[in-house]
Amino acid sequence: MGQGVLRVEGLPERALDAAAAFHAQWLTRAREKLAGADTLALVFACAPYDHRDWRLAAVQNLARESAPKRVNAISGSDEAAVARTVEWLAQAPGITGQLLAVD
Repeated sequence: MGQGVLRVEGLPERALDAAAAFHAQWLTRAREKLAGADTLALVFACAPYDHRDWRLAAVQNLARESAPKRVNAISGSDEAAVARTVEWLAQAPGITGQLLAVD
């Protein structure tokens, strides 16, 4: 089935608002994308430090829910670094539930 990639875009700037928007607008999309893939990489834009906790909790819980499929997240704006990390994650069968910052 391969790896799915979901670019999460358009979230509010404030962390609590962004978390609420992710769960309301993107969680179902992530589950749908994962239904047709072995692994899923969520890609987030860079955000202030207070977004890390909700993002990590979301990816960890989605990974637990989806096991044995793998779910990870990448945060960054350097498209080449994001692409390399997506490629690397596809070849890293022991890694799941992680949030990797590439900037």
